[in-house]
Amino acid sequence: MDFGFTIAAYAVAAVLFILSLGGLSGQESAKRAIWYGIVGMAVAVLATLVGPGQGLWLLSLVLIGAGGLVGYQLATRVQMTQMPELVAIMHSLVGLAAVFVGLNADLEMGRVAAAFGEAGLAFPRLEEASLEAMAFAKQFTGFAAIVAKKTAVEINILKVELMLGIWIGAVTFTGSVIAYGKLAGKVDSAAKKLPGGHMLNAGAAILSLVVAALYLGGAGIWTLIALTLLAFFIGYHLIMGIGGADMPVVVSMLNSYSGWAAAAIGFSLGNDLLIVVGALVGSSGAILSYIMCKAMNRHFVSVILGGFGGTSGPAMEVEGEQVAVEADGVAQALDEADSVIIVPGYGMAVAQAQQSVSELTKRLRAKGKTVRFAIHPVAGRLPGHMNVLLAEAKVPYDIVMEMDEINEDFPDTDVVIVIGSNDIVNPAAQDDPNSPIAGMPVLEVWKAKQVFVSKRGQGTGYSGIENPLFFKENTRMFYGDAKASLDKLLTLLD
Repeated sequence: MDFGFTIAAYAVAAVLFILSLGGLSGQESAKRAIWYGIVGMAVAVLATLVGPGQGLWLLSLVLIGAGGLVGYQLATRVQMTQMPELVAIMHSLVGLAAVFVGLNADLEMGRVAAAFGEAGLAFPRLEEASLEAMAFAKQFTGFAAIVAKKTAVEINILKVELMLGIWIGAVTFTGSVIAYGKLAGKVDSAAKKLPGGHMLNAGAAILSLVVAALYLGGAGIWTLIALTLLAFFIGYHLIMGIGGADMPVVVSMLNSYSGWAAAAIGFSLGNDLLIVVGALVGSSGAILSYIMCKAMNRHFVSVILGGFGGTSGPAMEVEGEQVAVEADGVAQALDEADSVIIVPGYGMAVAQAQQSVSELTKRLRAKGKTVRFAIHPVAGRLPGHMNVLLAEAKVPYDIVMEMDEINEDFPDTDVVIVIGSNDIVNPAAQDDPNSPIAGMPVLEVWKAKQVFVSKRGQGTGYSGIENPLFFKENTRMFYGDAKASLDKLLTLLD
């Protein structure tokens, strides 16, 4: 197999990845889009195995087999509720891979330079190499062969590329690990910063530039290690400074970081497909992060700097009490209602109540009632989390509405059922300027005639933000596990 086959295969794989990404925008085309991605990845792996630099077949097959086995185990064992943290930890692996590839690239440059030095030949070349140097370069294979042919300017460009890959990859690694910890409940979800706050991040960034300059000046691999450690700290401190309510944006942002890390390493390795795929992931993640920031009334730059999610003063005191209701009370209200809006949240995912929600929808629609779903852009802990759950339960997609499409309809709605949501239905976003979610667009469910909130207990939930909705006169708390509560409700509906 020659280099031409590899280029052609990479082009086919890139087209398949683009089709896959485009197809994921619609429920009807999503399944086909996933297959595009699977085939594209298979083509890319095959082209890499048989293309330039091929070798170590046994090790390659063992690693592919091990990776496939791990992937299969994750796919069959990880619950939908664990998908956000799974995505976060996967991003960390991409970042760590970028760090290792960058460090290895520097070691390869050192090996090539040492070989040229032992042969009494100049490396890197300033102008056209001598015939002797060109002949000597042919002994190298793989990445070393690419390095051996570079000029001094090209070597410096390569150093910049691998530094970017290492730095972005290291930030992505520790940031993703902390995001995983917060999503999995293993790290406190509250926004926390070390003394010094943003100045520590700024100081680490400035030091990163200093050691980068030292590396370009030939100071040695210790500068890359220092750069990696500084980036590790930045990734850790950035994500620790972001509260749990904003984790969906963080996951999307880290997705973008992992893509740019892959693209930078693609430039270092001279791998066109890695550049294309990294750019696709990086740009799509950045666009999604921007859209989500707009939906949460956040500034995109402040997200990147890990500086949002704080408050400017004490939060507003919540007055009143939470009034509980039993299943028969909810059933009576639904029997009398003509229009119903269901707002799903992470609590629905935890309880795996989507099938019960789907059955409730079928029964209400069979009675001639108008039933719709209201989906906030950051509902759950992953972009599109609720849409996937509802699609899995075969809820008709035409009754699943985005926030902008349905928010004006709440005043004319008889009953709203909120299932495991907190921040996305929190009126404090509009009423309390000191709230951590102040200014965030929310689903204005409190404007409906009656609101029933399915919730495990009276706690503030994952983000730790109190919700005045639960204390309003037209709100009743339907306590208990969401699935068990809905199943009981279903037995009372005729």
